[in-house]
Amino acid sequence: MTDAAPPTHADEPHAAGVNGRLNWLRAGVLGANDGIVSVAAIVVGVAAATPALPPIIAAGLAALIGGAVSMALGEYVSVSSQRDSERALIAKEERELRKQPVEELEELTELYRRKVLSAATARQVATELTAADALGAHLEVELGIDRGDLVSPWHAAGASAAAFTIGGALPFAAALLPEPVRVPAVVVVVLVALAITGATGARLGGSPAARPTLRVVVGGALALAATFAIGSLVGAAGVA
Repeated sequence: MTDAAPPTHADEPHAAGVNGRLNWLRAGVLGANDGIVSVAAIVVGVAAATPALPPIIAAGLAALIGGAVSMALGEYVSVSSQRDSERALIAKEERELRKQPVEELEELTELYRRKVLSAATARQVATELTAADALGAHLEVELGIDRGDLVSPWHAAGASAAAFTIGGALPFAAALLPEPVRVPAVVVVVLVALAITGATGARLGGSPAARPTLRVVVGGALALAATFAIGSLVGAAGVA
């Protein structure tokens, strides 16, 4: 007779590697959101200053390429620092287990006692886990680290750069439309795209979609309004 599989819930992340996957998925959503807003704000500002298409194309391409590179570098540096910290903690725990196995067993027992286990149960759990995988047990309970699921800076950087490019390409493409519909088209594309990224980010975080979606849509609309107003003033002053 085989043991039945443990019950799972579709909306709970039980699968291995979920930390890394969620890390680059969230980086991707944030990258898309930044690409949509920043590129749109720039092309709308330039379009408000001048109806000429070449300056809009130049500004849009500069924003698209520069923003994607910047997002990738920022994610890579940030996640690399996190990964370095995790590796340092793992190495420290390995040294402590090698030099102080008895003290580490007592520490693990105490950690389980703090989880409202009885002293006898906490000792049994700590002993069995130590025999099976002492390092893994300490990393999980003491530090909240899964050494098989460390975040990847390359995944985060790639997802962020790709998402920024895809997100920014939407308002950039809309800005290439004829002058009478150019700015309205960018605004519509941006608000729809932001609603999608806001709802997606909320879903990844497991929260209701309405409030975060409204936040990103309102924020994007304010950014467009600000750059359009500045561009209009620059155009009216004859600078552009």
